[in-house]
Amino acid sequence: MGQETPDEERPESPDLCVYGGLGPTRLSGDLNPKQTIKRGKRKRLIRVWYEQTTAKTAIGVIGILGFFFLVNWFLLSRLHEGRVWLRKGFPKNPNPDTKWVSAQNDERKRFGKSKRKYNGTYDRMLFLAAQNLAENKLEPKDLWQEPKEQALAWKPCADQRYWSPDDGKNGYIMVTANGGINQQRVAVCNIVVVARLLNATLVIPKFMLSDVWTDGSQFGDIYQEEHFIKYLSPDIRIVKELPKKLQSLDLEAIGSVMTDVEVMKEAKPGFYLQHILPMLLKNRVIHFVGFGNRLAFDPMPFELQRLRCRCNFHALSFVPRIQETGALLVRRLRNRESYLAPLDLPLVGPKSASLILNKKSDPPAQKKKGSSSSSSKYLALHLRFEIDMVAHSLCYFGGGETEQKELDSYRQKHFPSLLNLTKTKRFPSSDALRTEGLCPLTPEEAVLMLAALGFNRKTRVFVAGANIYGGSKRLAVLTRLYPNLVTKEKLLSQAELQPFKNFSSQLAALDFIGCAAANAFAMTDSGSQLSSLVSGYRIYYGEGKMPTIRPNKRRLSDILLKNKTIGWNVFEQRVRKAIRQTKHVFARPTGRSVYRYPRCKECMCNR
Repeated sequence: MGQETPDEERPESPDLCVYGGLGPTRLSGDLNPKQTIKRGKRKRLIRVWYEQTTAKTAIGVIGILGFFFLVNWFLLSRLHEGRVWLRKGFPKNPNPDTKWVSAQNDERKRFGKSKRKYNGTYDRMLFLAAQNLAENKLEPKDLWQEPKEQALAWKPCADQRYWSPDDGKNGYIMVTANGGINQQRVAVCNIVVVARLLNATLVIPKFMLSDVWTDGSQFGDIYQEEHFIKYLSPDIRIVKELPKKLQSLDLEAIGSVMTDVEVMKEAKPGFYLQHILPMLLKNRVIHFVGFGNRLAFDPMPFELQRLRCRCNFHALSFVPRIQETGALLVRRLRNRESYLAPLDLPLVGPKSASLILNKKSDPPAQKKKGSSSSSSKYLALHLRFEIDMVAHSLCYFGGGETEQKELDSYRQKHFPSLLNLTKTKRFPSSDALRTEGLCPLTPEEAVLMLAALGFNRKTRVFVAGANIYGGSKRLAVLTRLYPNLVTKEKLLSQAELQPFKNFSSQLAALDFIGCAAANAFAMTDSGSQLSSLVSGYRIYYGEGKMPTIRPNKRRLSDILLKNKTIGWNVFEQRVRKAIRQTKHVFARPTGRSVYRYPRCKECMCNR
């Protein structure tokens, strides 16, 4: 009687229901004591049931979420993988028995992309563009402008030096640069930095004769040698030729010839100190053959990076005959309006700049060739659609079997390794390349972009480069929509062009001047060297007044491939949105070219 009853033997209060004592429910009521379950045992059973139920529910939820994330990760990884192999130019499916085009189509269907075939025609969109231009709408206010406040925050300062000149006592560096004038310009600036890095004397650069450019011009035919030597004298020692005692050396026999095979692409300064300097000290001379982009942009010591900018923007001045003809070209492009723009003096020098201001009438023949437009503003368009670019891109441009045979023949002669590679490896289809923005814009696509941006029909358009693939037929669409289209061949007389005939590099220098001095500059391929150098030059000297239009080809491709269904207003809005973002002012990203993006502390100072 006085003994305490254990918990498990105590009867439960009758006002508690059998579901854990949560208060009265419709399932609770007066229970017969004989039907009651002992409290401790019931609690234990309820706890076990609850824990089992909760565990099962949690496992189920975790399983569902895990399955969802697994599927999501798989799809995203496949999409990312698809973009990576497209950029690298290699097929994703390694099975040699599966045709590449079929594999690409399967991939598109798998991710919900419909098959889109490019046929090289935009008749409907060009008709809509012509209609829109005929309405003569007002141009957008910011069309000819940069974001001025942000652009003005930077000013040129690569001419400032904080070191003493080297004596070049470690030996001599020779360089033979390949490519066209723009690739050669980059090579010259890079080799100047290498010479300073190794405390070597630089011999005036030589240019390699290319079977693509077929131009034998040398450094002194394009740039002023004396200015180059004098301007860089506080930085490095430069001579016009090797000392006579070294001229007789067989450089190849002693291992002093360095080709692109021996020097890695974008090599860091440490590579030259470790591998090139010992050879230089031993042999007294090193000859870089085919030298191009063989020097990294980062990491790079501050003063060496500044030297690279100083060479590009200050030390390389065109020879007087190029400056004089360039000044005439600019004056006629401005419809003979007499004023100087920010880039005029750096481009053509003080003496030739007076030709831009010359109010004397041009010959009647030149007036006849001029534009009816009264505006002094002009838009320069670098239409990078020469046959070398078209052939190397591996893209299709609507020319059928004739185009294919012609481009294959060109590849066989000028890009044999590329042609052989296409026969042994599966490359992305032309549609896939275009979707990824890897094809150069055609003249048709370029004119649609200009019309959508709001350039009116009266705009004077200067097209750089005369050898457009497809010739006058391909340019016809541009001239129909923009009748005030001109080239240097139209604005300069035969006599004025005669000194540059058969010299493609010197003609390209005139295009460089015409593009750099323009009120607005539009490129069709942001990867081309001329576009990169021109846009950088406009940033460096432009005082925030020289906008550059860089198309995002991937976005444009997506818009243009809908040309059979998209309305003009929607097309216009989407193009403007895509281009507007490329006009943002920002500092040079790490690893990118200082020639193209000079807004960095080494080249330009922040106000």
